[in-house]
Amino acid sequence: MLDNYLLQELVTFAQTGTLAKTAATLNVTQPTVTRGMQKLETDLGVQLFDRQPNRIRLTATGKLAAREAAKLLQANHDTAIRIQNFDRNQRVLKVAATLPGPMIVLQSLKDQLPANLQLAPVASLPEPVESLRNHAYTLVFTNHPLTATDITNQLIGTENLAIHLNKFMYQANQSTVTFADLAGLSFVVPVDIGPWRAIIQDNIPDAKFFYQKEREALAEITKFSDFPYFATNVSPFDPTLPLEATVNDNRRLLPISDAAAHMSIYANYLTAATSRVTPVITTLRASWPET
Repeated sequence: MLDNYLLQELVTFAQTGTLAKTAATLNVTQPTVTRGMQKLETDLGVQLFDRQPNRIRLTATGKLAAREAAKLLQANHDTAIRIQNFDRNQRVLKVAATLPGPMIVLQSLKDQLPANLQLAPVASLPEPVESLRNHAYTLVFTNHPLTATDITNQLIGTENLAIHLNKFMYQANQSTVTFADLAGLSFVVPVDIGPWRAIIQDNIPDAKFFYQKEREALAEITKFSDFPYFATNVSPFDPTLPLEATVNDNRRLLPISDAAAHMSIYANYLTAATSRVTPVITTLRASWPET
């Protein structure tokens, strides 16, 4: 059994190149590092260092040992995190999403959901599969099903994009609009809209987007200007959108007909967690707005 502190000393030496810098980085004395490296060589039964009168460096075996030590330390760290996350998830049902729609609806349903439910801020999850496997979250919502043998998916519903347009604009005389109809316009948009951001930017030619971090600021802009702004069938559930954004508004709400304006929402979870997440998914699906 190799001690973690010896592995850390070896990895740090490989990174810093000297015993003095290794000792300073680890906040120990240089003789402590020297004894540690000698003990590691004894434990492994190999020569890790080429020792010269004024220089010490890793042998080829030492370099390999340093790489393997780094892997072991990372594995130990990851294991500890998984255990801690698992323990936490036994007490708290943590939910995350890569887009705001599901979280907005869930927030409005808090009184109907388990008391231990915890909604994370909407964020980019670069590794949503891993976030489930390491128990960082119990339930993750995405706009595509996560494909893994230990993960189950359920379709929650569809989020449909629409646009508020000034009623005197010629596009507002239509029953629906396309992204092409919106070409060249300027829009005010919330920052935290997940994959919708790429969709509107990629599909509306020559458009300008003024992103607003605060929903209240967005409401003020829409109240005192004619900028178009987006909505979805989830928007009525959003408590952060002040009434001023829609009351006495000179705009018409028009559905966007393009296929890209209709986003499927999926619940993803470890199959082993099915019984824990089923009440949340059932409540959300029953309340999901269809239009």
